[in-house]
Amino acid sequence: MRLLRSLTKMAAMAGLAAGASLQPVTNFGDNPTGLQMYVYVPDKVAVLPAIIVALHPCGGSAQGWYSQTRLPSYADQLGFILIYAGTTKMSNCWDVQNPASLTHNGGGDAGGIVSMVKYALKQYNGDASRVYVMGGSSGAMMTNVLAGSYPDVFEAGAAFSGVAHACFLGADSATPFSPNQTCAQGRIQRSAREWGDLVRNSFPAYDGRRPRMQIFHGNADFLVRPECAHQALAQWADVLGLQLTQTNKGVPSAEYTQEVYGDGTQLQGFFGDGVGHIAPVNEPVMLRFFGLMN
Repeated sequence: MRLLRSLTKMAAMAGLAAGASLQPVTNFGDNPTGLQMYVYVPDKVAVLPAIIVALHPCGGSAQGWYSQTRLPSYADQLGFILIYAGTTKMSNCWDVQNPASLTHNGGGDAGGIVSMVKYALKQYNGDASRVYVMGGSSGAMMTNVLAGSYPDVFEAGAAFSGVAHACFLGADSATPFSPNQTCAQGRIQRSAREWGDLVRNSFPAYDGRRPRMQIFHGNADFLVRPECAHQALAQWADVLGLQLTQTNKGVPSAEYTQEVYGDGTQLQGFFGDGVGHIAPVNEPVMLRFFGLMN
């Protein structure tokens, strides 16, 4: 009996050791700003798996963001691959003000993240038509940057408490400690067309499909003001050629109001009363919008 218990315990430990976990990846390709790459590959990977890039906030890390959402458990259920990128520069904030990141194939953090995507697509036989990006705060800002600079790479994005693509253009940096906070405070005045032009100018030769976008924000966010989310929605509405068609109170929960653009398949906004920084990640709403779950 003692031997049986010992063998059972050893088998259980072996099963635990074989379980999926966050793993570092080096030498993934062009990496102009020295980013870190981690991947979460579930034990049961789907055939031609989708890939989600998950981006941490300022002061955060790839490992920290991995533990701050429930995306790994959904990856286990649905078989998609997760890329967790990490930056250690500029107070661990993404370089969303950098002209290199704001230019297609220009380099910067955006270029390094796209290298990670290319590596993962090849390494795990991923589906290039189902590559997504999401992030919180600075990660949400980079989500908008990647959607603008690399529409040929990303199918859709979800930004939790970010700013419009190229909102920080011209600033020395994009941290909460920077002296220039006109972007994060929502004080930059541009028309929807002007916001849209910032996206188009990041890849002037591109005339293909644009990423679908979800924008989440808290109305009680004083670090990155809710006006920033309205600017991002105006930007993507212009780029996608959409108009606000309806608002739905209590969606997806009591404190939120949903803004629907067009038929809602390409652009949605969510504003939470009493919600501060960072708007919590709503994985089911995001994954349904991505088309990864029913």
